[in-house]
Amino acid sequence: MKRTIMSYMVATILSLTAVIGLAIQPTALMAQAQTQTQQTPSQTAASASALASVPASASAATITPITNPACGEVVQGSVNLTANLNCTGDGLIVGADNTVINLNGYTLTGPGQQSSKVGIVVPNNDNIMISGPGVIKGFQAGILATGSNNVQIKSIILTGNEIAVFTTGSTNTQVQENIIKNNNLGVASHSSKGASLMSNLITGNELAGVTLVNTHKAIIAANNIEGGQNGLFLDAQSSDNTINMNNVLHNVIDLNNANGLAPNINVNSFADNNCMVSNPSGLCIGR
Repeated sequence: MKRTIMSYMVATILSLTAVIGLAIQPTALMAQAQTQTQQTPSQTAASASALASVPASASAATITPITNPACGEVVQGSVNLTANLNCTGDGLIVGADNTVINLNGYTLTGPGQQSSKVGIVVPNNDNIMISGPGVIKGFQAGILATGSNNVQIKSIILTGNEIAVFTTGSTNTQVQENIIKNNNLGVASHSSKGASLMSNLITGNELAGVTLVNTHKAIIAANNIEGGQNGLFLDAQSSDNTINMNNVLHNVIDLNNANGLAPNINVNSFADNNCMVSNPSGLCIGR
């Protein structure tokens, strides 16, 4: 694919780190009224972690499980959907560490890819589980993890979003056993470290299935990635990433290491990947 298209892809991710701040103004339905705060990850582009923690005004008392969250609500503890949510703004905003969100077979729908809204926001929280079955669709970012550690995303269908899963300034994000289809970008990682993408079906995402920008020590293994301009793209600042045993097929370029940069220069490892076209050549089995 032409370098100009790849430059556009990276610019898309970088611009979203700025725009996405507009989506994270909690309209929380908490026990107490709370003041909204404008938060912009672009203020610290290197770590993209300027999103403030969710309000400290939440009650310190024991929190009962949430079974009927509303659009825009700040949630914590155990959260179980009991109905579809059709949101004109943001979906759910994680408000504390150790939160578990179970879509429970339901669908979280947003106002559209260009809406600057987010399905589930994880701002500066640790040890978060977001699990299906269930669907997240129609947001600028289906799931956004910013400045967070150990966010697990499992068994969800993410479709019709600008970016399905977007991590920025985060560590140890785990994306496993999801169906990520028909988004503009499937999984995008910016200024993050230690991500794990395993056993996902990533198909029909227009610009790329997986894009890494300034991302390090990620493990991408046992995924099926197909039907995009790029299957997997890593920029020149992404290093020490391991890409093994993936089926990356039917993309314009299946594996793209910084538009043809030799992988030993930015120290990325490619092994046992089933693909047809790579840039540079030689990253596919037998090619």
